[in-house]
Amino acid sequence: MSQTPVIATGQQIGAGWSPALSVAKALAALAEARRTGAEAVYWMADEDHDRAEVATVVGWAGERLVRHRFRFEARPNTSTGWLPWTSEHQAEAATLWGPLPEPESPTLRGHVLALGRPLWERGLRPFSPTDPAVRQPIQAELERWRGLDLEVPLIQQAEALRAAGAPVPLDPSVQAAWFSLDPHSGRRQRLDHGAPLPAGHWLSPGAALRPLMQSLLLPVSAVVLGPSERAYWRLCEPLWERVGLVAPKIIPRPSVYVVPRGFRVASDQLDPLRLGAWGGLAAWSGPLPTTRFQTVEPDASWPPSLQERFRHEQRRSRERLEKLDRRLHRDAARELFGGDPEHLRQILFPFGKPQERVIPGLPWLRQGDLLDAILERMDGTRSVILVEEP
Repeated sequence: MSQTPVIATGQQIGAGWSPALSVAKALAALAEARRTGAEAVYWMADEDHDRAEVATVVGWAGERLVRHRFRFEARPNTSTGWLPWTSEHQAEAATLWGPLPEPESPTLRGHVLALGRPLWERGLRPFSPTDPAVRQPIQAELERWRGLDLEVPLIQQAEALRAAGAPVPLDPSVQAAWFSLDPHSGRRQRLDHGAPLPAGHWLSPGAALRPLMQSLLLPVSAVVLGPSERAYWRLCEPLWERVGLVAPKIIPRPSVYVVPRGFRVASDQLDPLRLGAWGGLAAWSGPLPTTRFQTVEPDASWPPSLQERFRHEQRRSRERLEKLDRRLHRDAARELFGGDPEHLRQILFPFGKPQERVIPGLPWLRQGDLLDAILERMDGTRSVILVEEP
């Protein structure tokens, strides 16, 4: 029986749907599925166990961004889907982000499922690879894969990529290809080559092999991936045929910027905006303070120390005038953008990084009209999407 092809994407589940790029990936998969008649699936990578990554978030104290880390009472190496989400966590989250829906279950997975409802309502299907109903039936096939010694071609591929100058995000000669996963406690442990799988545990592939398991569980025709994920996927390129699967098409994830209302900005202005290079965006049309400054040499009769002090004071004066130049360029950029460019820069690039890599996705998920506006612009041709805040 034929199956509806799947456009897949996903992310290790994080508190508050952090970072917001996970929402961008979800919408990109949904847009591609609507174009092609496929089903969009969000792969909740809830067997990963990078606790620091899912617990480290950003919130707001008034207008100011604040960093925060949630604490989870669970044993080391507990997979993220099993991390407890208690009433204390819910209260912490409300302090950071305001009121939010109750979790579907008292776990981080349940918290993420509840926050993702606006996406599920638009047709995206959440998928957990740790659901026993889908995971238990594939254990025999994963055991077969483990018997193929996939570590060898993984290491060879990593060496070939390095020789070609391509990024290699992990070293398969050091990092395990397989883990054991206790389906009761969620504890995930490294499984060295040849080591027996503990009774009652599941085989759990490492990051380099996860793409294969995704296509084993779902009829994936295409995946939406960010730059670092594409580097991971290159590691398993030689393995698809070996395990009897077809590699899906890779769709690069577009970047999304939510622009404050009233501002005007184009994608080609983002880099100089991030750097605060106002002069390169909208140079002041009149004379600048530095044009009124003329460097002169000290009198040769002065003592050497005084000559050097004189030069030093001139350099300081020049630097101060350059700051005034920058202020005039900023005023010119204000006209270009429709508001203070420094304010725009701090919103689009908090902590110097694109907002989608810093802020949680929750504020976007709360605004259905914003989600629809982003989705409408995801036409498969744009690598950068700018949407004005509703």
